[in-house]
Amino acid sequence: MRIPASEIYLDVMMTESDWDGSPFETATLDFVFGHVWSRPGLTRRQRRLVALACVCGAAAPGPTDEHMYAALASGDLHIDELLEFILHFAVYSGWPKASQAETSLRVQHARLQAERGEAFEPWPTFANESLGPTDHEMRLLGGEECFADVNLVPPPPRNSPYFQAGILNYVFGHVWQRPNLSRVDRRYVTIPCVGLSGAILPIHSHIGSALGSGDVSLDEMKEVVLQFSAYYGFAKGEVLHQVVVDEWALVEKEQAGTN
Repeated sequence: MRIPASEIYLDVMMTESDWDGSPFETATLDFVFGHVWSRPGLTRRQRRLVALACVCGAAAPGPTDEHMYAALASGDLHIDELLEFILHFAVYSGWPKASQAETSLRVQHARLQAERGEAFEPWPTFANESLGPTDHEMRLLGGEECFADVNLVPPPPRNSPYFQAGILNYVFGHVWQRPNLSRVDRRYVTIPCVGLSGAILPIHSHIGSALGSGDVSLDEMKEVVLQFSAYYGFAKGEVLHQVVVDEWALVEKEQAGTN
């Protein structure tokens, strides 16, 4: 028996809503929750990461608050995971949007504590050791190794501030190596972020490496595209869909050449 869409909505969003019967709300309930969120192929946690990246990337305060609250209230994502989500999101979608996401997390975390009657406790101050190696060469070497591991291609040269200080030192020398989100988790954040950016080379790079590494299967990637399309639009989703087709053809060609 199919679960009613209203029950799926309540299970996903952790709050009731008064549906007014408008075409938009009817489609949201029937399609987004009745169909997309109820599909197999991705865990609810993985769908949350994709949806959060989309609503935060859209800079939509209401949906950001709703999804941040639901992620916390459901227990699908814990506070330390959401803090890491925001940092990773900042790298791929920009610091101003991440600032709004961080504010949302703080407000929704306080709201949930108040609803549960829990005493408010200030967030901890992170130790300097959490910033990783201070030896520049060690950090760059680690960044080069991580870049190759994530992207399945050799690291870029250290011949520009963008590559040396940004990509090798910070993005792959630190962020991708931080705890509380796995490499696979970070794929589910990065792919929607580059998808909404419209930057075609990073879209190819991250979809291709996610498929080529086996971190995300073809069927899982198809579900990512659908989840992304529901939250950021089918025009952008069509671009992701075509890139998946193209990159999977390359993966199959490479696999055939090694057999």
